[in-house]
Amino acid sequence: MKRLRIVVLSSLFPNSVRKQSGLFVRERMFRVAEFADIEVISPVPWFPGQGLIRLFKPNYRPMPAKKEVQQGITVHFPRFLSIPKFFRKLDGTMMARAAYKVAKQLELQQTIDIIDSHFTYPDGLAATKVAQRLNKKVTITLRGTELTHSQDPEKLKLMLQAWQDADHMFCVANSLKQLAVSLGAQEDKFTVVGNGVDTHKFSALEPKNARRQMGIDEDAKVLITVGGLVRRKGFHRVIDCLPELLLSYPNLVYLIVGGASAEGNIEAELRAQVNSLDLEEHVKFLGSLPPNKLSAPLSSADLFVLSTANEGWANVILESMACGTPVIASDVGGNSEVINSDDVGEIVPFDDHPALFTSIKQGLNKEWDRQAIVNYAQQNHWDTRMAKIMEIYNNLVSLREH
Repeated sequence: MKRLRIVVLSSLFPNSVRKQSGLFVRERMFRVAEFADIEVISPVPWFPGQGLIRLFKPNYRPMPAKKEVQQGITVHFPRFLSIPKFFRKLDGTMMARAAYKVAKQLELQQTIDIIDSHFTYPDGLAATKVAQRLNKKVTITLRGTELTHSQDPEKLKLMLQAWQDADHMFCVANSLKQLAVSLGAQEDKFTVVGNGVDTHKFSALEPKNARRQMGIDEDAKVLITVGGLVRRKGFHRVIDCLPELLLSYPNLVYLIVGGASAEGNIEAELRAQVNSLDLEEHVKFLGSLPPNKLSAPLSSADLFVLSTANEGWANVILESMACGTPVIASDVGGNSEVINSDDVGEIVPFDDHPALFTSIKQGLNKEWDRQAIVNYAQQNHWDTRMAKIMEIYNNLVSLREH
């Protein structure tokens, strides 16, 4: 069987100025690169005069180079016109124009078999437009933004158009497939493939050793959350539980790992909340950490807490479990599909403070089998995902050839 050539289209992708952006997209597609030749197009929003905004907001829309080579794979960052707060319904069209110019050049160099996109809107919509112009097969991976976008009638119409025009869709969680089908998408176009975890990159350390490495008392109770510092991730809900928890665990420590993301940055707001509750000695802001630096903080924790408002399939859940740390997460998106046993964690209602507090307290008191949690994570290694993904790609190309 010939080696496929796949062009990945995703506006959320790591680059030199946003190193943590879209790591989960890169993780999957760079693993696909073991079986296929890939090149990435990651359109970047731009409009004339945005440099003036940076005089007041230095981190506003940082611009990467137009091309980078990452782990031997070329990543293109073409600019597309996107004016803040105005004409945003044109993002899919403008993104498609920018991506098409690059894809056309790539097609001239070597035939493209598949255009693989991530997030339905605007990326998936743009990918279907490019694929139609180049007469290529196209896939879309639904990753969780679809729920929010579906509440906007104009965006819903564009998403339905993208799903109709796509040849196949991947969903990182079954809940996303059910959402799309309920909105009118064609059910037999979907395959559910959850994100995997690299159990070599994320591995369990002895908790006492990990705490020593992190400068945390060995007998402390430790909570952790990893994610972009945005309100959706729910750090503030965990912080609200700390005063009550400290009554039972006076040496409690909460580790916050993360920084600014494309969605924003609420670090100042979180620090103000910590100060107002007099929790400065109990909350540690560790900033953004690369994946290979996360095993120590994750292994040091008694519980990973993700009180998030919206998720597709949160990679951090399996990453925590690979380090032997159980997870408490809100009942949204695919969280309950990952935490499918009380041996590895617990699902709690979203934005229910008493339920979250009770779950955390019970979790801190519970004797968890950390090795069993590691074993569960290992069953979800990326290697187990690749066969299904490549089967879909190869079937699409075979259909074209016949």
